[in-house]
Amino acid sequence: MKKFFALCGSMAAVLLGGPITLFAAESGTAADTSTIPIWLCIPFAGLLLCIAVLPLIKSEWWEKHQPLAVVVWSLLFIIPYAVMYGAGDAAETVLECVLNDYLTFIVLLFGLFCVAGNLTLEGDLAGSPRVNVLFLAIGTLLSSCIGTTGASMLMVRPVIKMNSWRKRKSHIMVFFIFLISNMGGCLTPIGDPPLLMGFMRGVPFFWSLKLLPVLLFNMVILLTAFYLLDRHNYRKDIAEGRKPDITRPGTTLKIDGLHNIIYLVMIVAAVILSGTLPGLSAFQDAEGNVLGIRVFREVMLSFPSIIEIVIILAAAFLSFRTTKPEIRTRNHFTWGAIKEVAVLFIGIFITMQPALMLLKSMGPKLGLTEPFQMFWATGALSSFLDNTPTYLVFLTTAGTLGFTGGITTTLGTIPVQMLSAISCGAVFMGANTYIGNAPNFMVKSISDENGVRMPSFFGYMLWSLAFLIPVFIIDTLVFFL
Repeated sequence: MKKFFALCGSMAAVLLGGPITLFAAESGTAADTSTIPIWLCIPFAGLLLCIAVLPLIKSEWWEKHQPLAVVVWSLLFIIPYAVMYGAGDAAETVLECVLNDYLTFIVLLFGLFCVAGNLTLEGDLAGSPRVNVLFLAIGTLLSSCIGTTGASMLMVRPVIKMNSWRKRKSHIMVFFIFLISNMGGCLTPIGDPPLLMGFMRGVPFFWSLKLLPVLLFNMVILLTAFYLLDRHNYRKDIAEGRKPDITRPGTTLKIDGLHNIIYLVMIVAAVILSGTLPGLSAFQDAEGNVLGIRVFREVMLSFPSIIEIVIILAAAFLSFRTTKPEIRTRNHFTWGAIKEVAVLFIGIFITMQPALMLLKSMGPKLGLTEPFQMFWATGALSSFLDNTPTYLVFLTTAGTLGFTGGITTTLGTIPVQMLSAISCGAVFMGANTYIGNAPNFMVKSISDENGVRMPSFFGYMLWSLAFLIPVFIIDTLVFFL
């Protein structure tokens, strides 16, 4: 409990670190992003290489020295950037990404991690191929209701627990990431942050339900492939004499800590508010800019973001206060996974800034005018960069192409097929790597903690190449040509 309060305190300290004065939030940094040299992307590539390679060749060193690697690679970006553009611009760029991107990202992940850790599924469910397919299907559809992160944190421990008796089970968590942590979030703005950003720019809230045929199509293909693979591995486990430690599988099922659903709803409400409050006049100045706290130069922490953070941290706090510790014990709850994600992703968020700046300056010049081009461009970059700014770059690009028919947004009129392609590329292809979407690495860390031998960074990419890329090629031929 003391560690929980310490983590909450450290997050709250970020909010209190700047001067408390009212200003209007403005986007952008002072540096001319069109002049960013491509070699400033080297620290980002170096950090990704460390994440991919060091766990394989120096696993013990990597586990102990992850913060050191993050600091070194971050400084290798910050120092040259400060030399080229000035210390003030460097500080502004780093604070902008830490406060307006990373802070809300990690607070949301932290809140869902805490609340889901206080929910446990007990019963006689055994991890058979049919049960696993059912759970993956339910979790995929649930992702659009409570977000990919919420569904992942809610479902990951029950799925691991009911398959704990099996030897061959890493493929289960790989498909978990494919479906629940990514694809399932495509139906509502709650499902994945890129769609929330689209909603904030005029895309109708229920428009993304049009993506249901694409989602169902992909679910049928992937769940069929998963069932055949899981049945093969299941039979091998049974042949070796392995069996679940239950007498009558599937006879009882209960959820302990069910009151935590209230706190889960609080978190979902906080995310919705963060997307709707900026459009209200009460949160805008006379020029329509969002009100907030000026931290440094033009770096703002908006009031809607503060409200979101406070609600999420309150939900996490109340969840711990009202849930018996025995539930967390049965869940094998530890802080290791959230600590690892918090450390690694602050480095990723900082070092990827040059890549995002280059993408922002080059996006309109890439000559992307067809839906299939937008699908692959948005998806390929969302596999390694934050999919939210990537989505916004290509959404903005599409809005400038002069289309006269389609969905009217604040960025311009965008044809339905084009908007579908951009949305699916950002949401679906985040599954291509562990860092492509927020919950991917969290699911990997929790799985590792619970004895599931997950593939390495490159090993996981082989899975995505084998199963996801063929599906995306079929999507292109069926939906985006």
